[in-house]
Amino acid sequence: MRHQYGSVEVITGSMFCGKTEELIRRLRRATIAKQKVQVFKPVIDDRYSYSKVRSHSGADFEAFPVNTSGEILEKLDPTATVVGIDEAQFFDDGIVDVVSALAERDLRVIVTGLDTDFRGEPFGCMPTLMAKADKLDKLSAICMVCGEPASRTQRLVNGSPAHYDDPIVIVGASEMYEARCRRCHSVPRK
Repeated sequence: MRHQYGSVEVITGSMFCGKTEELIRRLRRATIAKQKVQVFKPVIDDRYSYSKVRSHSGADFEAFPVNTSGEILEKLDPTATVVGIDEAQFFDDGIVDVVSALAERDLRVIVTGLDTDFRGEPFGCMPTLMAKADKLDKLSAICMVCGEPASRTQRLVNGSPAHYDDPIVIVGASEMYEARCRRCHSVPRK
């Protein structure tokens, strides 16, 4: 079933806040509604599965791994009516135009991504996607230090906070990252 008009939904927040879980929930509902769903993820995100988006809790959904944002348009199934894009912060800047092009084709586009990097600064394309979204959901996790709502992603190196000048992109999960609140988030050498 085609949509009358396109839309862009962005689900964002820190690691462990449930972004991918919420993406999968929306994709499953679209499937129940007999909508044709297609999901894409960056090749770099191979934490749990190469050809699935998978939440930290284990829920998953089939996905096409792609190297660049342009490949999304190349591999798009012409019968798709809902497009999911996981971990958008890892894509090149062209992802913003790709998402807009999909919505202009009257597709429902659901995008997830970290809003900030481990330093607490805006991450890649996400600020622009958030600004252009028709619907924006910013989720929070639980701070692993104090138990308060967490809006930051803390990278750990040998159990200590990563330094400001460490590389921005290092793919990992609970072995390298924690959710932290603003007060407990720490970035040495900032």
